[in-house]
Amino acid sequence: MDKVKLPIQIDPQKSAMKRSTYVGVYPASLMKRFVGAVNASDEYISVDVKFSKDAQGLTYFQGNAKTQVELLCQRCNHEFPHSIAVEYCFSPVQGQEAEEELPEAYEPVEVNDHGEVDLLQLIEDELILSLPIVALHAEEDCGVSEDDMTFGIIEPEQERKNPFAVLKELKRD
Repeated sequence: MDKVKLPIQIDPQKSAMKRSTYVGVYPASLMKRFVGAVNASDEYISVDVKFSKDAQGLTYFQGNAKTQVELLCQRCNHEFPHSIAVEYCFSPVQGQEAEEELPEAYEPVEVNDHGEVDLLQLIEDELILSLPIVALHAEEDCGVSEDDMTFGIIEPEQERKNPFAVLKELKRD
């Protein structure tokens, strides 16, 4: 199968009128922020995008993006493979009023002065958001055991006297 490169800027209104569907790839090298957030990434990110109009006549586009990355385990400091698969559903808007009228099923995306959206940046943002907050192996695969994560025994804290106990005594009087 050939790797078809997808457009970076796209007009969602025109694409929805044509009911366009794009299946292809983006080179990972174009996604500087995403590549900077991971240790290594596949050369290409697979993307499917379908443009359409709903029953209300609203333009929307939905699809998915998939790739494989290498992350650094924060527990043992070794790399491990991680699959990323995101699904999205956007509706182009222009201005704050249009964004408020949008159904909850669609995530608003601002169009530029030419009515286009930066599809590459949207996909990159979705991929970054799908990364784990703290990258960790599964515990059974990690080189650090539970015993290695323990750093001694914490002594129980002495129970302190309640500072409001004096108020109880005043109330009795």
